[in-house]
Amino acid sequence: MPRPQPARVVPPLVPRLLAARLPVFYGWIVLGCLCCAGFARQGPAVATLSIFVEPLTREFGWSRTALSGAVSLGGVLAAVMSPLIGPLLDRRGSRLVLCTAVLVNGVALLLLSLTGSLLHFYLLFCLVRMNWAGPFDLGIYGALSNWFVRRRTFATSIATLAQQAGLVAMPLVAQIAILHQGWRAGWLAIGAVTLVIGFVPVWLLLVRRPEDLGLAPDGRRDDTDGAITDNGQPAIEPAFSRREALRTPAFWLVLAYTVLLFPVQAGVSLHQAPYLIERGIDPTIAATIVSVFSLLSVAGSVACGFLPRGLPIRYPLAATGLIVALGTGAMLGITTAAHGYVAAAIFGFGIGAVLTLLPIAWADYFGRAHFGAIRGIALSAQVLTQAAGPLLSGALRDWSGGYQLSLECFLALALASVVLALLARQPRLTGTLSPGPR
Repeated sequence: MPRPQPARVVPPLVPRLLAARLPVFYGWIVLGCLCCAGFARQGPAVATLSIFVEPLTREFGWSRTALSGAVSLGGVLAAVMSPLIGPLLDRRGSRLVLCTAVLVNGVALLLLSLTGSLLHFYLLFCLVRMNWAGPFDLGIYGALSNWFVRRRTFATSIATLAQQAGLVAMPLVAQIAILHQGWRAGWLAIGAVTLVIGFVPVWLLLVRRPEDLGLAPDGRRDDTDGAITDNGQPAIEPAFSRREALRTPAFWLVLAYTVLLFPVQAGVSLHQAPYLIERGIDPTIAATIVSVFSLLSVAGSVACGFLPRGLPIRYPLAATGLIVALGTGAMLGITTAAHGYVAAAIFGFGIGAVLTLLPIAWADYFGRAHFGAIRGIALSAQVLTQAAGPLLSGALRDWSGGYQLSLECFLALALASVVLALLARQPRLTGTLSPGPR
């Protein structure tokens, strides 16, 4: 039975001219645009906000809890909006979604320089955090899934690496501006970088699907769309609708995998430094251990780019869950800095791999046609469970007097995710060809 295809959208003039003349696949231009968007995405990241916490609390007397609340509320808004944005992404493509997200975030970050009240701050920062957790994620990985199939792991790892680079650079940009002109200049600098780096390339060069330029994913010229089976042979790519995906065990198993791992990711990451200090590690050393965690997260993302595409995605997902579990277990009973470095390195590597592999899994299992609608539902659960992780860790710490119990709970969640990943075999859509079981 023929697979339904989204209606073709006429791309902007510049991509049409470039695609006809470029000696390389236009998808690499698209990947460059998505890297720019991913870099610009990090303006409202928690690491960037942390630079503003001290000057804002000093000037306005706000509590740390009040500032943190804007992050959580923005995540809740993203969870509500993501299922609505997904179908729009499938119909119109990532260009509209990402251009809107970059433009809104850039302007809102500029306006944060005028902050005069907590309500003003909440209105603007909740908006940019909603975009950070919803439209940016859907837009970036939706476009990647459309343009790359065989090379999806490599392209996704590069895009994730660009986002990690933004996570390093944006706090530095803010800090430099604050040192010279104060915190208001910091928001202006972040907003300007967001607009300059993120908007122009996406607006000029991004195209929804290779088919809109008369191309095929990965630059292929056959009818397989680059989809693959377990033995690495070409196959017809799956094309599930959202309703069809919801009827498959694979959808709920991958969703459950997400729900189990992301509380671990957020809960351990946020409380990592205070836990190390409680274990007798010097605060300066604890900060360097956290840096190792961030560095190895990048390494985990890059490593995913070298995975063979013939390898069923459920096996890397299971291995990643096991690595996260090992890292969490290694944190139990830390007594020396060396022990802390090892635990942070293992945990960071696993988290970097999780962030890279999950968008690939959704696209591999359910195809490109309705990626936004399907991923939008999963993203809501991901954002909500990410918000729950730090709350669970903090509550258990206050109740028990230490982080031991929360780490044990997170270890159990990570181990359970391994079983769910192994059970999540490639779904089959009745009446269509699809890759073999994974």
